[in-house]
Amino acid sequence: MSLCLCIDEMHPSLPPMLQEIGVQLHFRPDLKAAEVPAALADHPYDGLMVRSKLRITADLLAHGPHLRYVARAGAGVDNIDEEALAAAGVTLLNAPEGNRDAVGEFAIGLLLSLFRNVVRADKEVRQGVWRREANRGEELGGKVVGLIGYGHMGRSFARRLSAFGCTVLAYDIDPTVAADQYATLVSLAELQARADVVSLHFPYSAANHHYINKEVLGAFRNAIWLLNTARGEVLDHAGLVEALQSGQVRGAALDVLENEKLATLTPTQQARFDFLKNADNVILSPHIGGWTHQSYHRINEVLTRKIAAFLAQDPGNG
Repeated sequence: MSLCLCIDEMHPSLPPMLQEIGVQLHFRPDLKAAEVPAALADHPYDGLMVRSKLRITADLLAHGPHLRYVARAGAGVDNIDEEALAAAGVTLLNAPEGNRDAVGEFAIGLLLSLFRNVVRADKEVRQGVWRREANRGEELGGKVVGLIGYGHMGRSFARRLSAFGCTVLAYDIDPTVAADQYATLVSLAELQARADVVSLHFPYSAANHHYINKEVLGAFRNAIWLLNTARGEVLDHAGLVEALQSGQVRGAALDVLENEKLATLTPTQQARFDFLKNADNVILSPHIGGWTHQSYHRINEVLTRKIAAFLAQDPGNG
């Protein structure tokens, strides 16, 4: 029987799902990050399941000589050193299919809330202020929505946008990404020339740190609305604040931030965050785009399916 260590909280459906495919789960969400190396060394685990409690590094992998796969319960793998995994012969499995629907729906909600001033209007009415004309909004129909990144999350958003009568353009650096009936693939320059709305849907890596910066934002022909449900670090928040101040960005909805541990903000980060939280054309949420009751369960289903396929084809199984 395969043995897997899980160090993060997961939907309770996980143990029986894994047992059904011949995987014995040691469920240890109580483990602190510093305790994981010793736990790996204590048992011949061939699988490690994580969310974002710790970074998966070469040093950590050295404590688990029997590891054959790391399963990331979610889409993002920015806490995992993929080169270290490859060097150790460890396969990476993740589950973007598990929360893509949640992210697609949430992005729609953010965009409609921006266009119709929902958050601002709600606050005003609660304070006894009734301003109809000041909260006159925009319609999504007829707008050009540009998606930067066209993987699972971008496609999920595009599919939902198709019902609103807008034009969807997508740009992706991966040449193997294909267009579909929901979006037209274009160059970044064409997206910048045409888009009214820009939504970020690409994973973070050191190579694309602050990929969306002052220069990229300044190259859009139209003043844009900006959504980020990807990772905070792909967006230069200094450039964003400047673009909001100049009107180049008409409004922003951010589900992710440059530093999501708000108690640890540097003075510079704090100044940017203070601007964003006080701007009435900015919507902030605590990285909940993919965080639904349904996706919590579905991620288990996706990972179980991928682990089963891996164990069936991996020659080291058994």
